[in-house]
Amino acid sequence: MTSTTLLILCALWAQGVLTMALLFILGRRRLPLVAQKKIAVRDIALKRDPWPEEVQKASNAFDNQFQLPVLFAIGAGMAIYLGAGWIEAVLAWMFVGTRIAHATIHVTSNHVYQRFTAYVLGFFTLIALWIAILVRLILAFGAL
Repeated sequence: MTSTTLLILCALWAQGVLTMALLFILGRRRLPLVAQKKIAVRDIALKRDPWPEEVQKASNAFDNQFQLPVLFAIGAGMAIYLGAGWIEAVLAWMFVGTRIAHATIHVTSNHVYQRFTAYVLGFFTLIALWIAILVRLILAFGAL
């Protein structure tokens, strides 16, 4: 296994840990409210409205991990398959860094402009990763 492959796999692992950490945070915020009967299960069975803001922030941050990070995982897999280089490895970690920042802002201050900045940086990093993959694909076709 190359060092760049290992770096990308570690970035994927870190993204997975972030997702699991957010689920843990969500559970720590939800379960006490249900256990203390501050929230009725029937009220939350189909909608999120009854949850307090802190729970909704954690829930939204968790849900966000199934949007851009899905494209990241697909791209990382393609990059590894195509023989990823340092560009892809650095972009992978940059993306994960923006997701960590985005999630941290989401579950704490929820400052919308800061969160949006982290999101946009992650989005453009993801675009750069996909462009790097496209270049590798084009070069692979040229080598055939």
